[in-house]
Amino acid sequence: MNLSPDTKNISEPRLIAEPGLAARVSAIAEPVIEGMGFRLVRVRILAAEGCTVQVMAERPDGTLTIEDCEEISYALSPVLDVADPVDRAYRLEISSPGIDRPLVRRSDFEKHAGYLAKIEMNVPAEGRKRFRGILLGVEGAAARIRFEDTKAGKADENKEFLLPIEDMAEAKLVLTDDLIAEALRKGKAAEREARGEAEPKSDPKAGPKRDYAPKAKAKAGSADGSKKKSDRTAPRPKQAQLDRAKQARSGDYDEGE
Repeated sequence: MNLSPDTKNISEPRLIAEPGLAARVSAIAEPVIEGMGFRLVRVRILAAEGCTVQVMAERPDGTLTIEDCEEISYALSPVLDVADPVDRAYRLEISSPGIDRPLVRRSDFEKHAGYLAKIEMNVPAEGRKRFRGILLGVEGAAARIRFEDTKAGKADENKEFLLPIEDMAEAKLVLTDDLIAEALRKGKAAEREARGEAEPKSDPKAGPKRDYAPKAKAKAGSADGSKKKSDRTAPRPKQAQLDRAKQARSGDYDEGE
């Protein structure tokens, strides 16, 4: 594995964590993943294919390759076998955060300022538990968001809220055309870098570009309780992103995945 971990970034604690069985799995998975130089993002227990344990991870720079997924799967599967936190047969799925990624660390909210996000609170803030708006950065232990909701009354339109991150149940980016375009731009830049090509000159009239890591969504590794084998296939990310964006615009896409 060619990975030079940033110890500070890896050890940054998650402020939004899972409850119940997912929390037990994450307690086992996190030290294994961090020991490999990656960061745990989120664990979810899904009903797909009977039972799926989804472990979302990333490199310190926010990326993850299919090969990384396989590395994590091979290391984590035997550890979960021994600890046996799930009382039934399950499939282990390792994936990257994706474009519309969960926000779980303070740095996630800082890095993605300027993007549309959806937040659900454990503890209500100003009488609300659900917020949708533009992230404006972090102040202390709280994230500032400019509320944007077409269903909200005029009194709340463009109102700003300061939401304690540790009081959040879930926070994630909302898939938008701008988010997809920026991710694809970063992906092309990474391809050019891999080929040793120079970055094309920017248009001085163009506005500043946001720093966003490209989607490297991939799945690898499976578990059925006793037998595990690597699944080296992965969806084509660009087409998947565009399909989800079209669904989001038509109202068929469920953002509360």
